[in-house]
Formats: sequence, C-alpha cells, structure tokens
Amino acid sequence: MKNINFMKLVKPNTAVYLWSVLVLVLFLAYYNIMLGLFGALLLVYLVHHSRLVVHSKKEQFTEYVETLSFDIDNAITNTLIRLPLPMVMLDETGVINWYNSGFAEIIKGENLLGSSIKEFIKDFDIDLLMQHKKDMEIKVTYADRHYRVIYNIVETSGVRGRKRKTGFVYFVDITDCETTRRTMQRKSPVIALVQADSLDEIIGGTDADSRPQLVAEMDKRLYKWTEVIKGAIQKYDEGKYILVFEKEWLSRMQEKKFDILDDIRDINVGNPIPPTLSMGIGADGQDPAQLLQFANAALDLAQGRGGDQAVVKAGDRLYFYGGKTKEVEKKTKLKSRVIAHALRQLILQSGSVLIMTHRYADPDSLGAAIGMYRGVKALGKNAKIVMDEPNPSIEAMYARIMEDGEYEGLFIGCEKAKDIVDSDTLLIIVDTHRPSYTGCPGTIKKAGGIVVIDHHRRSTEFIEDAALVYQETYASSTCELVTEILQYISEGIKIRPLEAEALLAGIVVDTKNFTYKTGVKTFEAASFLRRMGADTTSVKQLFQDDMETFMARAETVRNARIIKDSIAVSVCPEGLKNPLLITAQAANTLLDIQGVKAAFVLCKYGESVFISGRSLGDINVQLIMEKMGGGGHMTVAGVQLPGMEVEDALKMLEETLDQYIKEGDV
Repeated sequence: MKNINFMKLVKPNTAVYLWSVLVLVLFLAYYNIMLGLFGALLLVYLVHHSRLVVHSKKEQFTEYVETLSFDIDNAITNTLIRLPLPMVMLDETGVINWYNSGFAEIIKGENLLGSSIKEFIKDFDIDLLMQHKKDMEIKVTYADRHYRVIYNIVETSGVRGRKRKTGFVYFVDITDCETTRRTMQRKSPVIALVQADSLDEIIGGTDADSRPQLVAEMDKRLYKWTEVIKGAIQKYDEGKYILVFEKEWLSRMQEKKFDILDDIRDINVGNPIPPTLSMGIGADGQDPAQLLQFANAALDLAQGRGGDQAVVKAGDRLYFYGGKTKEVEKKTKLKSRVIAHALRQLILQSGSVLIMTHRYADPDSLGAAIGMYRGVKALGKNAKIVMDEPNPSIEAMYARIMEDGEYEGLFIGCEKAKDIVDSDTLLIIVDTHRPSYTGCPGTIKKAGGIVVIDHHRRSTEFIEDAALVYQETYASSTCELVTEILQYISEGIKIRPLEAEALLAGIVVDTKNFTYKTGVKTFEAASFLRRMGADTTSVKQLFQDDMETFMARAETVRNARIIKDSIAVSVCPEGLKNPLLITAQAANTLLDIQGVKAAFVLCKYGESVFISGRSLGDINVQLIMEKMGGGGHMTVAGVQLPGMEVEDALKMLEETLDQYIKEGDV
C-alpha cells in the first residue's frame, strides 16, 4: 500500500474550495432561491477569477523557464567560445563539427567546419583518439607549438539505431614545458669510461725511449677531443679515464661513429701494435649512480667484444660503434693460471659437474667439453657432457669417443640434465656465452654455480650471475683456452691422445688449419697437445668428406654470385644429409677465390635458415651477422633464422649488407 502524504491532503487547493462553494450555493438555493442566485453569481465570479490567476501564473512560469534556459544556453555558449583552452568537436572520422575561438586562433583559419582536422594537424591520430583508452596520453605539434590533447568521447544513437561517436577535444599548450624538457635532456650528464686495450702488451713491444711518447700522445688526443665536446676528463690509472659531458654531444659522436677510436689507432711513435680504446658510455640514467652502472656494463661489453669500440648504453638500448681491428694477443699466461686455480676450487667444492656445449655442437665446442671433462676427472670428480644429437661436423670424432669404453654414458640429453641438476651442481658452459644458444637453457637457472669459457665476442645476451667467466676474444678457439687451463688445473695432468686430438681438432677448424686468428699461444697450445699424443694425421682424417659431401660443396661454390664487388653469396642445395657442414665449408672455400673479401652461404635446416659468414678481415662479418640476430668474430660468424624461408633470408642479408656499406664500415 502506498504511503499517503498528509501534507498534500491539508495543502490549499482552489478546485476544492470552488466545489465547496458550489455545494453551499446548492444548499442555500434549496432553502432560499434568491440567496442561491446570489451565491451562483458569486461562484461564477470566483471561477472566472481563478482561471485568470492560473493562466497568469502559467505565463509567468513559462517566461521564467524560457528565460532561464536562454541564460544557461547563452552562458554555456559564451563559456565554450571564450574558453581559454582551444576546443573542437569532431565526428568519428575527424571532421570538424564545431570549434571555439581558441582553436581558430591556433589554426589561424576561417570556415573550418566540415574540414578534416588532419588537414591542419598532420600527426593527429583520430583512430587512436576514438579508441578512448584509459590513461592514454596524446601529444601533437602544430606551427612549432606543442600541445597535450585532453578529450572526451560521447557515444550517441543516430539514424536506425546506429551508434555514433563525437569527440570533444581540448588542446593544452605545453610548448614551454616541452622546450624545458628537451633542454634538460640535452644538458643531462653522460658518463663515459675509457680504457686502453692491452696497454701492457703494446708498451711492451715499443722501444723504451718511445713508451712515454706513446702514452703522452694518447693523453693529448683524448684531452683535445674532450675539449671539443666541452667535457671533463680525469685519468685515474694508467690507460684508464673517466669522462663526463652533456648528452647533446652524444648524438654528434654517434654521427661520427666515435672518430676518436680511429684517431687513437693512428698513433705511431715506433709502436709495432696500434693502440686502441674501449669505451663504455652510460646515458639516460635516473641518477649519476645508475649512469656509472650503465657505463661499467657498456665497458665490459666493449672489452668482451674485442675492444677498439664504443658501446653506448642508453637505458635498455645498446649501440655499438667501431670494432674494426683484430684483437691483440695477450702473451702472458697469468690470467690462465688465475682462472685455472679459481676453476679448480669451484670443481672441488661442487657435488656434481655438468659440461654443456652450444646447440649443433661443432668441433671446437666438443673438443672443449672433452678437455674440461679430463680436467674434472683429474681432480677426482666425475662429470657429464650435456649435448644434443651429433651433427655431421662432429660425427667422426663423436664415433671415436663412443667406441672407447671409458666414455660410456658420458653424453646425456637435455631432459636428463634437467633431472640431475641442482643447487650443488657446477655447470661449465663452453664455446658460447648466450643462454639461448646453449644445448639446454633450462639447466642454467637450476645450477648452483656457472662457469663460462668462450672466445666469441660478447653479445647483448649474456649468461648472468656466472661465478667465473673466461672470455678471451683474442684466442683462436675455446679449445685453445681449455688447453691453457688444463696445464695449470692439476699438477702433471695426463691427457689421453683421443682427448688431445679432440682439442687439436677444435683449434684446426676454427683457425682453418692455422691460417686465421693464429697467435703464439695457439701454437703453444698445439705443441702441448702434440706432446700429449695428438696425431695430426688422425686429426686430418676427421675432416675427410665422402664424395656426396664433396660434390655438394663444389655445387654450392659453383652457384655463388658476387655482389657489392667483393662479397660472394651462395645457397646450399636442398635435400642434403649434412647441410650445416657443407654451408661452413663452402663459405671457407669461397674465400680462396681471387677478389673475394667475404662470403655468405645459406642453407635450410629443419624449420630454420642458417647463414655462415666468412671474411679475410677487411669486412667484419660479426657486425653483419649481429644485425641479423647472430654473432661471432670479425672473420667467422653466423646466424640462425627460425621460421624463415631461404628467399626471405637472402633478401634480409642483402638489405643488411647495404646498411653495413652505407654506414661506411667497408
């Protein structure tokens, strides 16, 4: 039952009064006709007067409402038109339906109705605006002024129920803020750590009389370069400097590709080896502490990639410049002894040891793994080698190892490795430093300790939190590094001839029979392995090809074409049983052709396209392969492109070569 409002019952009502008077008039007429007639006249007057009063009040109320509505509309219209913020009303296609004087002032035009806003503000994205995403910030630029867009999207029903969107857009001028922000960004500090590469080796090979002049000339050129960029430099150790400058100079350095690297390399005061620099630059940090952290990380990356280059770490982005010269071989074996001693302690302290190669293991990774196995066994520990199925490049060596009963159960697959690895396991990774390239990435986070032994130039992807890293880019191969470690890891270590041949095979392959990246320490390692019983003839037999492989390699070489005047490119025929081996061999063979400075051979293997890059040194194949997602050395590099066809990979390679040449790296 509805509640009855008592106030409504007692509230005066003219109709009730008139009906009451009518009842009284009828009552009087019943008793006295004259009084009834008088009452009737009075009632007629009251009714007429009441109607006049009601009509008058209705007119007054209507006038009041109309006046109030007009005032409100007029106030709203005047407010929007005179609003300090430029405002425009757009339909969902960007057509202007209405605008205020503020918007007309910034556009400086008339009769804008019906025009598209993109005719005036080119970077205005109407589709993005109509999405009406939460917390979305839109900025536009017009006539050298910057605006932040504030908007409200109203959805209405149109003809036949079709919903339409109308955008009410306001423009807030943020030019002063944007100018201030850009000025602060240009003036923000940048920290650079500069270090001379292998300074002891360079000074050691220079005449005593010229050594002070060499160091002084390096200081002079660095200080002069710092003056040009209006920076501050401080030398805090021999061949080590810290440099602070404003960020606006960084882009100019990048445009010139850090020409200070070339300037330092040109120093010649009788030094047989040209001096080079490694530079780590930290930018876009939140504070000086983070800038220094960025600079240190960039410097480590520059040195890990062989030196003679600058690495810029701006927030999460990395930029590489230089890296045109070959690494200087370190003649001292002090670091090898220190690494061997540290590795010995890690092995002895661990409960179990796993040795892991990279995917599609090659002779260098297999030989290094076998060598480390012997080192672990010499310390009284057992070890397993985590490796996928052997590929054609290591089948012969793998078969010899499996024929020997001592190595039964030595190799395990990824799934088994995941089951046995734990916090007490030492994981030794050889011939790669990239977690995604390892044979079983899932074991890395589970292992208690990680050791990385590699000779490749460091890439942006790196195994973090390794207990020990031995990464020397001057080395010919990982087998060379492992051979040095074995000489110091255990007193009077005995290496079996088969193991020595596996290590020597890795060196032979990576140096192309002691032709490339071969230094004094390479021959010393080979000499040690020869004394341990390695048979060079037996090693050579490991790389003998059958007739099918030989013919396939010859066909790949025959199909090669020369591009860019000195670069050979070929594609390995499909349907071969060992395409990866043929690809690498064909790339090596193409370098024997007169006039060829670099060679790239592609092949389809599984669902991926593999590219092997080889160079005589004039062209840095590492930089080219890195642009495509791979890596390696200046003269030997490669990349794996999953889910791509050969034609697409070939087109990508040619575009990368164009970019490389355009950047002036050739």
